[in-house]
Amino acid sequence: MSALAPTLQTFFTDRLIRQRQASPHTVAAYRDTLRLLVRFSAERLSTEACRLDIGDLDASLISAFLDHREHDRGNSIRTRNARLVAIRSLFRYAALRHPEHAAVLARVLAIPPKRFERRLVTFLTEPEVEALLAAPDRTTWTGRRDHTLLALTVQTGLRASELIGLRATDVHLGVGPHISCLGKGRKQRITPLTTSVVAVLRVWLSERVGPADDRLFTTRTGRILSRDALERRVAIYVARAVHGCPSLCEKKITFHVLRHTAAMRLLHAGVDIAVIALWLGHEQVETTQIYLHADLALKEKALARTTPVSTTPGRYRPPDALLAFLEAL
Repeated sequence: MSALAPTLQTFFTDRLIRQRQASPHTVAAYRDTLRLLVRFSAERLSTEACRLDIGDLDASLISAFLDHREHDRGNSIRTRNARLVAIRSLFRYAALRHPEHAAVLARVLAIPPKRFERRLVTFLTEPEVEALLAAPDRTTWTGRRDHTLLALTVQTGLRASELIGLRATDVHLGVGPHISCLGKGRKQRITPLTTSVVAVLRVWLSERVGPADDRLFTTRTGRILSRDALERRVAIYVARAVHGCPSLCEKKITFHVLRHTAAMRLLHAGVDIAVIALWLGHEQVETTQIYLHADLALKEKALARTTPVSTTPGRYRPPDALLAFLEAL
């Protein structure tokens, strides 16, 4: 057996699990990336996976693997960069244990991530939020559950994993109502609740069955909701809400858009960006600044402050639809 196999094994058992105490999500993501890399390398070099050596995984092979995932398998640039992060983590660990491969490892570690186009975040306006929350049929158990989880997400901005992991004991509806959750990076977070969401949660807690330490939202059979199930429910209700709010057709709406919506509502209410970062559980305030870029109303207010006194603030609007058409030709 070559040096790669034991190094790969101790990377997971010693570095990730014991030393860094990485979350199961991180371990699974690194496992998938390195499994794909080992299979690709074995096929490219026409050898068995257990016979691969660290020197075989040079910079040209790693680059070929990343290009294969991006171009042949259709991975996005973000996914490609995430694969590279896992590979670099393994190679930094290997550099400490196998200095004889320092030159090969250094060249791999020098592979830069690809730059990608950062699009503006998608979020829902207040009429769109109202239409989406009205879409579930609240005469049914499933409709009442979905209305509750949608209303909770739009107000708190929980991630899908955080919502799925919520238990009834995480909901506190007494003085200072709030929910507590264990977020990304194992950070404990407390988020206050509005009066309307508290009322919806009271009804749902009185209806749900099971012990208090069970999941807050489950399937009808008591199983844990999956991320795919949440996406399907959102897609169903968006299709229903389109009839009353046609502007929803112009947006690609996923469950994560509800998190963006919560952030934009806070921003429009004048909440400081640092507070929004704490609200969402962001590690760095810079991550939250994407909402500043997407907020056209905030930019218009800034523009109005720079407008000369003799000029009427606001965007140009043509005086007549026919004239606007002719001028645009």
